Amino acid sequence: MPVHKVIDSSDLDAKVPSHLHCVSIASLTVTSDPSNGFVKARLVHKGPVLSCVQKDDTEMLKAQIKEEDPPQSATEHTSINVILFNTLAQEFSQSVKPGDVVLLAGFTIKKSPSFLNDKLHPCHLEMEGGDARVFVCPGAAPSRGRPSVSSEPKYTYPPLNMLKHKTLVSVYGVVTFFKLPYRTKGSDYCSMLKITDQSDVKVSCTIFTKNLEDHPVILKNGDIIRLHRFKSEMFNNSMTLLNSSGWSALTFDGIIDSPIVPRSTSKSFHFVDSDKRTVQELRQWATKRLLVSSNPTLPLSAVKPSMFFDLTCQLLAKAVMDSHCILLKVWDGTKCDYPLLKVAVPPDAIEGESTGAKDRMNLIANVLVYDNHFEFAQNLKPGTFLRIYNLRALSQRASNQLSDQSEQLAFHLHGGTIYGRGLRSIPADSAELQSLKSLLENHVDLEDDDEVNDETLLEIWYTPPESVVMRNEEEPDGDGEADVETSCTVRTCQHKLRPVTLAQVKSSTPPLVCHVRAQVKTYQPEKLYQCLKLFCSKCKTMKEVPDDITIANLLLESARDDQPCHEPWAATSSATFKADRNISMHISSDMVGENTQNQLIFVQGMTLNEVCMLSHHYKNLVPVRSDNGRMNLIDLTAPFLFCGDKRYYGCKQCSSNTFESPVFTGVDNWDEKAVAEALGVQLMQYGLLMEFELKDQTDTLKALLWENAERFFQISAVDISANQELQDKVQSIVDTLQPKESRIEDRPWLDLCISVYTVEDDGRNQVCYQITDTEVRPG
Repeated sequence: MPVHKVIDSSDLDAKVPSHLHCVSIASLTVTSDPSNGFVKARLVHKGPVLSCVQKDDTEMLKAQIKEEDPPQSATEHTSINVILFNTLAQEFSQSVKPGDVVLLAGFTIKKSPSFLNDKLHPCHLEMEGGDARVFVCPGAAPSRGRPSVSSEPKYTYPPLNMLKHKTLVSVYGVVTFFKLPYRTKGSDYCSMLKITDQSDVKVSCTIFTKNLEDHPVILKNGDIIRLHRFKSEMFNNSMTLLNSSGWSALTFDGIIDSPIVPRSTSKSFHFVDSDKRTVQELRQWATKRLLVSSNPTLPLSAVKPSMFFDLTCQLLAKAVMDSHCILLKVWDGTKCDYPLLKVAVPPDAIEGESTGAKDRMNLIANVLVYDNHFEFAQNLKPGTFLRIYNLRALSQRASNQLSDQSEQLAFHLHGGTIYGRGLRSIPADSAELQSLKSLLENHVDLEDDDEVNDETLLEIWYTPPESVVMRNEEEPDGDGEADVETSCTVRTCQHKLRPVTLAQVKSSTPPLVCHVRAQVKTYQPEKLYQCLKLFCSKCKTMKEVPDDITIANLLLESARDDQPCHEPWAATSSATFKADRNISMHISSDMVGENTQNQLIFVQGMTLNEVCMLSHHYKNLVPVRSDNGRMNLIDLTAPFLFCGDKRYYGCKQCSSNTFESPVFTGVDNWDEKAVAEALGVQLMQYGLLMEFELKDQTDTLKALLWENAERFFQISAVDISANQELQDKVQSIVDTLQPKESRIEDRPWLDLCISVYTVEDDGRNQVCYQITDTEVRPG
């Protein structure tokens, strides 16, 4: 018989011929020689016996086996498919069931055609013929090599300071920091934690799974965690752990006297007396090192304004406020010392029990949950026990209150995961909830069916939510946590307005001026030199500033006509006319030291480099060309005036561009405006144009920075055009508003004045937003 059944697991290895040795599944390749080896693994899946038409109705069976105790060097491909044929397939189907340990010998190794789909192993094993043998032990635990070991799997847990690069390890540790699972940009969920042990080494760990519920259940710092089958890798000179195929995790309360009850996401797991001793030892060590807190959360009765705290509570009701915000009505059986703000929710929008009586007794905390926490909070059921991490308490006044009324306490769980921010449900039978349940039982007789008058209902249901209107000192910072003093900008307008959310701005009817507090999500253009524009105030034309290549080509083209210009007014005017192409090389000594502010120098037939060299000595250079002996300006795409390092441009549409009757007398100081007027040129103004995509807890909004741009950066646009240091300063300011490679929740908050208006585009009115009356805070 090709399938041999073994009752005692100690006899399993003895059945194999002595010349064969155990090989790891992960080490198998298509070039491996299987004649002297066998594999030992547990059967994970067994398919039915099928008839293969392509092989003359050969019977075949496909099974999947998994090596449960691979060598530490094996980081992946510990599972493999096995194809059995004919009699072996029939006997295997009748004698082996999932969970049994099998020992396979006499197989051949082939390339797996299903690897791209199942990701198990690049190869599969085929078993047929007289040399193929299967030894099976029902329900036994696998062992590597001989002699066989006991039926319990054995794991080695090295100290964290002994981990090596690119190995598969199992470890114990004390949690010193953790972030709850959050959705990545792909389809996975990710959680992160840091652990330590008696070796005093801290190791980071990252876990990726498809399902949220597969992540380890960590409730607080100081919890004990056991990790199986994690890859250890060096990253930035620090050891890190990453979950691999077949990984598992158990967590335990870190309090010394609490029961050692594993919290597991798996239905079955291995946990023996040695594990209990390891947990106890870590508990004692962590307690001495003050890594475990007996009171990890604060009750509502101890909360004060401006606090950040963790709250253990029960969810009574919830209501969706908008696409980014959900209200959770929670309590913990204690009464807050501060009046709690009540949030406006239509009665038909709330899910859960009525909380009117508890609201009136100041027992209900209205928690507004934003952004990436929205999805998890939306799936919570009333009655669930929760722990909310890094919750913020804010003192604020409802918008319908009079100025002399006291402020109320509101609670916000802002977006992001900084400082472990988030929320998770706690199993109802958890020891963590014993004290909470005792407090809630004290209010078991509290009913919500007593009479409520119209005034009370108005207060409960129709007070606008605190997310609608917030005063400056209550606005969040870059992660919802800083005071207004840390804002990177300051409003310079005289408007007495309360800040509103971006969602409210987008739903408002223009024209409107409002105050907002937001972060920079993105900005355009990314190359900041492109934000410098030329603008004609007469025809409203806007264009890019020409580059040096364009200007140089225009000057070269005008230099082809070297005929002198003969203007009768040139000799009698106060203008200084030079037609010599080599003027930059032959500056007459009698001109040096003259007041160049009062000179207007016309240059003809010169290259851009020569004009720039000359502009270091003389201001107000006007490039010209000869049209049949008459002087004229060159194409207005090029500057009509060089003034030191600055260049000035004219509007083609609005300039007369004529020298019929030039006025060059009686001018005390030739500035760009005077030159433009004398030459009949409509002067174009320099300006800065940017678009910021702003974000707060409610929405995003794209706002232009244009008319207020120079005041915003506190730099003149024309000065920026001529000064690289000022260009670098603008870049530095933008990098402060949106630090490179930063997360949105870590960026600073900006206080802004926003103008809402409409413009006509193809016969349709388009709503636009522009940042006005705002400047960057000095320093």
